[in-house]
Amino acid sequence: MARYFAILDGEPGAIGISFPDLPGCTAMGRDENEAYANAIDALSEWVRDARAHGEPPRPRPIGELRRDPDVIETVAEGGAFIAVPLIVESGRPAKANLSLDSGLLEAIDDAARESGLTRSSFIASAAREKIAQA
Repeated sequence: MARYFAILDGEPGAIGISFPDLPGCTAMGRDENEAYANAIDALSEWVRDARAHGEPPRPRPIGELRRDPDVIETVAEGGAFIAVPLIVESGRPAKANLSLDSGLLEAIDDAARESGLTRSSFIASAAREKIAQA
């Protein structure tokens, strides 16, 4: 799974995230968690648009970013590196055959029903959350 390094900075109430490898790709939030969730969406949209016009830049290794003068300046001013997973959904459903413990599947179905979701939607949202936390 591709991850892009980004720089998180700001202060409580106004946290920003920018991607040194993707000009103009930024996200904001009231706190770090909201900014991070918005960064996942911003990265996905930026890459989807870039793919429509060619191929987006590959993420640079963090060692290379640490030698970039612009990145050095931003980090020196208080910015911190974070890794943001690239999740670009195609909008096309795909079937997958999964083997799960029957008790776990029953718990998934119960939780999905309580959340007003289908089993597939519930599993997809749980997978997105797990990827974001990795």
